[in-house]
Amino acid sequence: MGLKLALFFGSTLLVTWSSSAQTLPDSVFIRKIYDEALTSGQSYKNLDYLSNKIGGRLSGSPEAEKAVQWTKQLMESYHFDKVYLQEVLVPHWVRGAKEKASIQSGKTKTEVPICALGGSVGTGKQALTANILEVKTFDELKSLGREKVQGKIVFFNRPMDPRQVSTFVAYSGAGDQRRQGASEAAKLGAIGIVVRSLNLFQDDLPHTGSLRYDETVNKIPAAAISTNGADKLSQMLKADPNVKFSYEMHCETLPDVKSYNVIGELRGSETPNEIIAVGGHLDSWDLADGSHDDGTGCMQSIEVLRLFKTLNYRPKRTIRAVLFMNEENGARGGRKYAELAKSNHENHVAAIESDAGGFTPRGFGIEADLTKIKVIQKWKPLLAPYGLHDIGPGHSGTDIEPLGEVDKNAALIGFTPDSQRYFQYHHASNDTFDKVNKRELELGGASMAALVYLLDKYGLDVSK
Repeated sequence: MGLKLALFFGSTLLVTWSSSAQTLPDSVFIRKIYDEALTSGQSYKNLDYLSNKIGGRLSGSPEAEKAVQWTKQLMESYHFDKVYLQEVLVPHWVRGAKEKASIQSGKTKTEVPICALGGSVGTGKQALTANILEVKTFDELKSLGREKVQGKIVFFNRPMDPRQVSTFVAYSGAGDQRRQGASEAAKLGAIGIVVRSLNLFQDDLPHTGSLRYDETVNKIPAAAISTNGADKLSQMLKADPNVKFSYEMHCETLPDVKSYNVIGELRGSETPNEIIAVGGHLDSWDLADGSHDDGTGCMQSIEVLRLFKTLNYRPKRTIRAVLFMNEENGARGGRKYAELAKSNHENHVAAIESDAGGFTPRGFGIEADLTKIKVIQKWKPLLAPYGLHDIGPGHSGTDIEPLGEVDKNAALIGFTPDSQRYFQYHHASNDTFDKVNKRELELGGASMAALVYLLDKYGLDVSK
């Protein structure tokens, strides 16, 4: 690095500006946050344990319960002011034996990788075999009519749009097939569905995720097929429209199970009734250990409080780390947190969620009124030296959205890392610890802590 470039970066770390209240001590303390995270951070070590010693943590599973107890003990070991559990009743869906699927054209049988969608019913003791119809939209499905759909398996094959720079926009544009596809097909008499995995990469890994059954129609088996498998199936259908698809799934839904949100607090020294929450979801899908989704967010949230504790920072407001249970297949943890926040008359200044993977930090998406967004944007000169440029309106997070419904004054904020690799691992068997970069993870925790520090020191009340 040249001397001029080095001096530039050094000077930007000590940025000040006369038009606002932020001063040199803010940039100095934020620098201390990053120094501690990058030299002595513990989020990567903690994620290693969560991922490799406990593993996948589907709601209602023994692993989810182990994660609850371990993260509670972890936060207690850091001597946070208060660590406690919030009881929540969660769904208990189990996958059962590994799924099998094949495409049959004449005497040729081609096996393809599938997995059950979360919450799906099984196919029964025997495989489900039928002719298959390929569609890309619900309108296309409806245009076929009951006569063509009844008794068939419907194959939803609309890819995520690769033209979208934001992969989350691409994901949102294709997600209706997974969420509502089974019920839309069942309305026309279909006996099962197969959905192209929500993945921008070509591979042989099926990606699971929740579906939503319409209780007014039959519940039919729903599976995800890998992107390579989807392309193969589409090609075979073009060559032979009479091919049959056969698949076997043994998943089922068991009675609900008692579980918990896990919460750690640093109590505010001046206005403890004002709360800044930071969190991720502790549950994950069962195909892998759920490192990016969302072990990283949970460990970063704990790290925020640990950083403050280590740096002897006494917050003015109460800072909470919240590990939500059941984001993946019900979001009951987030709803329970909001319900109790309302009944306890809690006042949240802000809630930050990290649920987009442990990749390089880019900024924060904010759901709040414009005046509060502008307050946060005024802090850009303090955050920009750390790569946090994308700060403005955007999606916050599934777990904290219910809080916004009961606390209208709370700013809901989503931590935004680089999104380009996320859907390669999302809900798939390769979402494992080895895919997480230590430095990127630690930068994320420090970025969240920096914003929490500014929120704590200055708040978002523009009248003050």
